[in-house]
Amino acid sequence: MKIAILSRNPQLYSTKRLLQAIQEAGHEGIIVDHSLCDLIIEQEGPSIIYKGQKVTGVDAIIPRIGASVTFYGTAVVRQFELMGAFSAVNSQAIVRSRDKLRSLQILSKAGLGMPKTAFTNFSKGGEKQLIEHVGGAPLIIKLLEGTQGLGVVLAETKKAGQSVIEAFHGLKARIIVQEFIKEAKGADIRAFVVNGKVVGAMKRQGAEGEFRSNLHRGGKATVIKLSRVEKQAALKAAKALGLDVAGVDMLQSDRGPLILEVNSSPGLEGIEKATGLNIAGEIVGFIEEMVKKSPSKRATEQ
Repeated sequence: MKIAILSRNPQLYSTKRLLQAIQEAGHEGIIVDHSLCDLIIEQEGPSIIYKGQKVTGVDAIIPRIGASVTFYGTAVVRQFELMGAFSAVNSQAIVRSRDKLRSLQILSKAGLGMPKTAFTNFSKGGEKQLIEHVGGAPLIIKLLEGTQGLGVVLAETKKAGQSVIEAFHGLKARIIVQEFIKEAKGADIRAFVVNGKVVGAMKRQGAEGEFRSNLHRGGKATVIKLSRVEKQAALKAAKALGLDVAGVDMLQSDRGPLILEVNSSPGLEGIEKATGLNIAGEIVGFIEEMVKKSPSKRATEQ
């Protein structure tokens, strides 16, 4: 098979590991910078021009689409799907998961546990009410477009929360407000899901004095064995958003696992180093299974 990794940086750990896993499985692997693709749409059908050359013969793609280029990146994924390539992550599922509000709405409809969340229009004077909706202070305030822990604020008091919300609203920045889960103690769990199975899990502990557990913020990762309930929650969350490859972030709380976010382009470095598992190989194995099972099957959800 010819498998294309859609990535803007060939030096990233995840990109290099996926390429290695593709080659070790005996396939041809190429790296395509999706931001440099030209999409041709005409009566003869869709095509892609990359660095002056028409892209042909691609059997499958592994999207590694950064949050800053979600719109164009998913358009490229969709074009590959329309050209007959199997995508490890469906273009529509990427769009769903990238919209924090939409994804939380879907997870809520699916009956999954999550921190109580509130969203409102830029209503002046509504800050107090918004804070009350999530049980008062302390509370978490998140930018809808934030990634890797950026744009996430812990407000210790109601007054601080009101000030932060007012500031974001004054900038016309869309935010969600969430209850603070004290018993999580600055830690969360990431379950890595591939094709309906949890193939690895790690616990991320925030640096001392830091409520965010993101590895980019100095958090530490260790391997963890998930409970049956945690595993079920991770699988249900990935399925609800239509993601065959996903990183499901959860908090351990007194009322069970609470879903924070479902990532459609989860990094491999933290999970592989914490667990010692070949997660990249699991993704390639999933692609092999799907293409072999139904070589003529194409993405239908455009």
